[in-house]
Amino acid sequence: MLRRVDNPPNPYDRYSVDLLGEPPAARVEIYEERAHSIISENDSPDVPFRYSVNPYRGCQHACAYCYARPTHEYLGYGAGTDFETRLVVKINAAQLLRRAITRRSWTGEHLAFSGVTDCYQPHEAVYGVTRACIQACAEHRQPISIVTKSYLITRDIDVLTLLVRDDRVRVFISIPFADDAMARAIESGAPSPTRRFDALRQLAAAGIPTGVMVAPIIPGLSDRQVAAVLEQAAACGAQWAGYMPLRLPGPVADVFLTRLRAVMPHAAGRVEALVRDTHGGRLNDPRFGCRFEGGGAYWEAIAQLFEKTATRLGLTGKPDWDACEQGITPRSPSKDAVAAPPRAELSVRQLPLWTD
Repeated sequence: MLRRVDNPPNPYDRYSVDLLGEPPAARVEIYEERAHSIISENDSPDVPFRYSVNPYRGCQHACAYCYARPTHEYLGYGAGTDFETRLVVKINAAQLLRRAITRRSWTGEHLAFSGVTDCYQPHEAVYGVTRACIQACAEHRQPISIVTKSYLITRDIDVLTLLVRDDRVRVFISIPFADDAMARAIESGAPSPTRRFDALRQLAAAGIPTGVMVAPIIPGLSDRQVAAVLEQAAACGAQWAGYMPLRLPGPVADVFLTRLRAVMPHAAGRVEALVRDTHGGRLNDPRFGCRFEGGGAYWEAIAQLFEKTATRLGLTGKPDWDACEQGITPRSPSKDAVAAPPRAELSVRQLPLWTD
């Protein structure tokens, strides 16, 4: 069982403590927040979107490699187990979003769900915050993209198809592994790849433009599964495919390597060496233009495998955002609007880890 003490030291804390004896089990706690704003803007040349919406803080999917883990330190929490179990819900996200996208100053550029969380993590089934946000976007013809690991997105096919009508949506399912057991070891709280492929199949069958994100590719571990992921994604109806190498910024390195040594001790040393080889001897290259890129002979072989396989399967090109964003004008709520499910009134709630 994951335990709350599995957190690298928070650099913003004045002191840290170690428990003397067996630590308590890590239980999931949900905190409600009334946010002041919901649209985040970034100007990084590495990120393919300018604006993003994050309805939650932290992520119960518990992917050991998640680059967003350090954001939890700004809340006074840890980047390890705290990121997976002390979760924040922005309960007024939909109201804030509707207000933002109906302002005259809003240009209608596409919104990415989500940059530093998964907008369809398990407690979305209880709160429905993401669904309400997507409903607001459908009402006002606001283009969106979604990246998720969750099967829960299939619940909202009815709302997503409203955006398809105006060509305002692109969905990517993140599937770094083809093997369910390996995925469970590294992405301990996420639905299995089998479930994610099923979600991809349902979305494509509903006419929703879909792609697969084979990210991150972990040298020496998941790289041997790249072709299998692409082949299954193409069979499920994916139109595009993207990828990037594993990078381990700050405390993410401790979280990932600790878990890898625990679940795959024989592979850990080789994986770490290959990750360093990919980033010029480091676990992460923080420079703009380099953060999401890889180098070295081993990585070049992975990249060639990906590109050749994707080309063979027709998973080439990129989503056409110019067409998606063309002619955006706010409108009144559509008569086809689909209501969000009622949300339970909760303050702090204990939830079990996600299971299939």
